[in-house]
Amino acid sequence: MGAVKASSLERVSVDTTVQPKNISYPTDSKLLNRSRVRLVRLSARFGVALRQSYHRLGPQALLAANRYAHARQMKRMAREVRTLRTYLGRVVRDVERKMPENPEQTALLQEELAKARQLLAQQRQDKNKLYSLHEPQVVCIAKGKAHKPYEFGCKVSLAVTNRECFVVGAHALAGNPYDGHTLGNTLDQVTKLTGVRPVRPKRAYVGRGYRGHNVTSTQVFISGQRRSVTPTIRKELRRRSAIEANIGHQKNDGRLGRNFLRGAFADQANAILCAIGSNLRLLLRWLRSLFAWILMLLIGGYRAESASYPAKPLCVA
Repeated sequence: MGAVKASSLERVSVDTTVQPKNISYPTDSKLLNRSRVRLVRLSARFGVALRQSYHRLGPQALLAANRYAHARQMKRMAREVRTLRTYLGRVVRDVERKMPENPEQTALLQEELAKARQLLAQQRQDKNKLYSLHEPQVVCIAKGKAHKPYEFGCKVSLAVTNRECFVVGAHALAGNPYDGHTLGNTLDQVTKLTGVRPVRPKRAYVGRGYRGHNVTSTQVFISGQRRSVTPTIRKELRRRSAIEANIGHQKNDGRLGRNFLRGAFADQANAILCAIGSNLRLLLRWLRSLFAWILMLLIGGYRAESASYPAKPLCVA
């Protein structure tokens, strides 16, 4: 934190974004067929002889459902999805009847059976749905983007200095919490990460999604606010939108655009690593500017010294 002044740490901009996971777009047909395949493979691995695996009929129903969905024939698509649901239910009941006696094998099968039962039971309007079998903690987040209405991953809260856009706080959030309820934890993290003597931000600039926050130890200014706004605060409030560009750089130049690491702990690690990469890019840009300035001074001094010497006369034979 030596590259940032202590006064800059007292004014931060805070915003949230989505860190998508490395999963395919979830559909009912795809998840139902994939769960059946995983159960069949586990059963074969543990020596559980199933009555029927639907190894041939399952992919056929999945292909038909995808084609009907592409052709907007929704009733026929729903019929194929019901068929896939029937196949998965039959495999689940068959595995439950032939559960092995080994505790380790039983635990693995029970974990996979729990996911399959959740897929069979969940409806369209349910909350806490299962969107991925290998990443069950993934949630569906809608940020109001026209080109990408829904993103599947986790929410990340970022805090940057208001002037330099130096990242001073980044942490992944479990589930899909309201932005205003995450502000206190983000400011606490900034306080912990700002050196030996923690600096508590005096002013925090946030978007309109943070209305209803419960932070009292820091002055919070929401975008579009008119009351208690001095010219300095108004200038810093306009500067808040620079965090959007910083998030875009982290997604395009870093790994925040898609998290390839597995697990809930990896969400936290990837968010912190992306913030570190963003700060390193800022430092490298500053060092390049410093090196160019020093080189320009050296070249200018050399030219001035060369011009001070008198010109040598030409030798005439």
